[in-house]
Amino acid sequence: MLKDKSSIKGFVRVTVFGPDGKIKRFPKTWWQKLFGLRGRLMQVENHNIVTDEGDAMVADIMSETPTQTKVDGTNGHIEVGTGFTTESKGTLSCVTPTGSPELLDAPYPQQKGAFGAANDNTTQYRATFEAGDLDAIGIDEAALINNVAAASADCLAYAQISPAVDVSVTDTLQVDWEITYLGS
Repeated sequence: MLKDKSSIKGFVRVTVFGPDGKIKRFPKTWWQKLFGLRGRLMQVENHNIVTDEGDAMVADIMSETPTQTKVDGTNGHIEVGTGFTTESKGTLSCVTPTGSPELLDAPYPQQKGAFGAANDNTTQYRATFEAGDLDAIGIDEAALINNVAAASADCLAYAQISPAVDVSVTDTLQVDWEITYLGS
C-alpha cells in the first residue's frame, strides 16, 4: 500500500547590506576579539512554517476558480518585525511589525528550476528593503503575505530570524524565501 508523505516546507535567508553595498557583520564575540577575527557575516538562514492560511491558499490556487489573492509580483509582500515568540500554524502576520511590508522584487516569485528539471518544485520569493525603509534593532521575524495591509492579508509562511539582525536607516535588508512542495 502506498503511503503519502506530501508536505510543503521552506526556508528564509535574511542578508543585511551596509551603505557600501557589502554584507555587514555581526559584532565580534569575545573569542573573535581575542584572536583578532572578524564578526560573522550578517546573513541568516532559518526554516519557516507554512501557515494554515498558506495551506488553504495553495489548495485555493489549485482549484478551478481560485478566490484568494495570490502571493505574486503584484500582491506579494514580505513583512518583518521584532516580536517573535513562537512559530505557529495559526500565525497571521508578524507579532510586532516594523516598517511597512515590502512588495516582492521583479521578477519574483519565480520557479527555482525549469519545469521537468531539478528544483522545479520550489518557488522563490525576494523583497528588498532599501536604505531608509527600516531603522530597527532586533529584527527576529518575517511573514510572506498577499497584501500590503497586513490586517487584510493572508499569511503564506512565517519564520523566525535567529540570530536577530539590526538594520539602520542607511542599511539594505534583503529577504529571500523558498517554498518547496514535496510529494511522496
